[in-house]
Amino acid sequence: MTLEKIQSILQQHAPALAINYCLELWFFHKFDFKLRKSRITKIGDFTFRGGKTPRITVNQDLHPFMFLTTYIHEVAHLEVHQKFGNRVESHGQEWKNCFKELLNPMLTKEIFPKDLLEGLQSHMTDPMATTFSDPALMKIFRKYDARALAITLLSDIPVGSTFSLRGRWFIKGDTRRTRVLCQELKSKKKYLVPVDAPVENVQLSLL
Repeated sequence: MTLEKIQSILQQHAPALAINYCLELWFFHKFDFKLRKSRITKIGDFTFRGGKTPRITVNQDLHPFMFLTTYIHEVAHLEVHQKFGNRVESHGQEWKNCFKELLNPMLTKEIFPKDLLEGLQSHMTDPMATTFSDPALMKIFRKYDARALAITLLSDIPVGSTFSLRGRWFIKGDTRRTRVLCQELKSKKKYLVPVDAPVENVQLSLL
């Protein structure tokens, strides 16, 4: 991946004052960075295969503040892998410490609005595996996502309701902590979907 390519991506998706920092992380770790279409079960990931360049992906439809947080979240996974390999848990204390260290330079009023900055500072005292695990923080994040104004969340509809997500139809099942077990109507396969995932074409259960 070239400097020009990742710089172009960051200029389009990250807060302007965070771009140089994001580039520094890329220079230091040298990973392949890709944008992905909106995914049902995740907004970013880190993968590594022996002999190949580590890869980080982030969903392309995230608003800048969520994009930045997700980008750094995944870089923390890469750094932990480089230090410890597979000897530690994915979201264990090593990752939490690394995520705190990497995100801390961005936790300023120049980068984030006041309420989101305070929400992130609170969240980062003990960061969770996903920001979706922190409803209070997600509520603030949604304030800065123009699309969220007319969005119905999976958590808003009752069990048994049918809905569409990324062009596929599901029926809502039971909630398991921060995710909901949903069954795709066509394939009958079950997926764990974040409770705050935006859904469309809802047909409410009468139960």
